[in-house]
Amino acid sequence: MNDILDKLAATLEARKGANPETSYVARLYAQGLDAILKKVGEEAAETLIAAKGGERGQLVYEVADLWFHTLVLLASQGLGPRDVLAELARREGVSGIVEKASRRES
Repeated sequence: MNDILDKLAATLEARKGANPETSYVARLYAQGLDAILKKVGEEAAETLIAAKGGERGQLVYEVADLWFHTLVLLASQGLGPRDVLAELARREGVSGIVEKASRRES
């Protein structure tokens, strides 16, 4: 499953040099961080609405959009899915309560 994330990350990286006239992702990069953040917010809201609607297929569709745009955000900041996966791996086996408390102490 990491293969699709790696492929998508590579594509998003390649789109940094693409023509914004012909590439949606290049257009988002060209519009800047605020445009990317707005899109992530829109997709998050659509995900919430889909979850409330109870249509499993629609929820999967919206989460895919949210993940995609979150990956665009990460790429725009010089990060990728491996950074997030490494953080999730770091948290594995750690109580959510303990992990959250450690953030307050830092």
